[in-house]
Amino acid sequence: MVEFTLPRNSVVKTGKTFKADASARNIRLFEVYRWNPDTGDNPRIDRFEIDMDQCGTMVLDAILKIKNEIDGTLTFRRSCREGVCGSCAMNINGKNTLACTQAIADYPGTIKIFPLPHMPVIKDLVADMRHFFEQYASIKPWLSNFTAPPANAERLQSRDDRAKLDGLYECVLCACCSTSCPSYWWNGDEYLGPAVLLQAYRWLADSRDSNDDERLDQLNDAFKLYRCHTIMNCTDTCPKGLNPAKAIAEIKKRMVASDRQ
Repeated sequence: MVEFTLPRNSVVKTGKTFKADASARNIRLFEVYRWNPDTGDNPRIDRFEIDMDQCGTMVLDAILKIKNEIDGTLTFRRSCREGVCGSCAMNINGKNTLACTQAIADYPGTIKIFPLPHMPVIKDLVADMRHFFEQYASIKPWLSNFTAPPANAERLQSRDDRAKLDGLYECVLCACCSTSCPSYWWNGDEYLGPAVLLQAYRWLADSRDSNDDERLDQLNDAFKLYRCHTIMNCTDTCPKGLNPAKAIAEIKKRMVASDRQ
């Protein structure tokens, strides 16, 4: 019988434990994925006891406390702390989300924090998102109109047309949805994934854009669009409450309507 083993350096090992002060009475335990490419060591899980009486209420607050007060080598991304930049996307207790929008009180027991799945890890909780943003750039995410704008005026749209963009423009490109999608895990080199396809539909739905033919031709590919199998992980995990699966379905409907299949 064939036996398969993981590469030696891929096995996640038990790391360090950082105990809270003996005077602490309100302690929560956080397990955090750690990996430093410069050391050649295996990834590890470090355990941090946090005194919640001396910590903010959100998961990102606990991560910042670890960084600032316990272990300054912990590496992660963060910026706005308001759920609008997408920087602090990570996997918390098995679900992709934004650490700044998740209350510690909403998680029972130990809180386990990992980088986004599927993507290569640069260090600790920092995923390599270069391929993701290259895919995003490939859909030409900007207004494309072949007619001159009105003199000294903006391109206007009706309230109804503007409402068609609701649920699309709010995407913060955190990649939570794409990295929760099994189809993206299997075919991420060619399948564009939920986040990029939602952004693609955002421009198809915009009444001010006149480049539908080129946009649909670019998406009309067995892998770029049609690897979506409506698993719905993307919609379930989106921290902004958006529905990428619906946007993908709308693109497919446009393909059929334009005789592209």
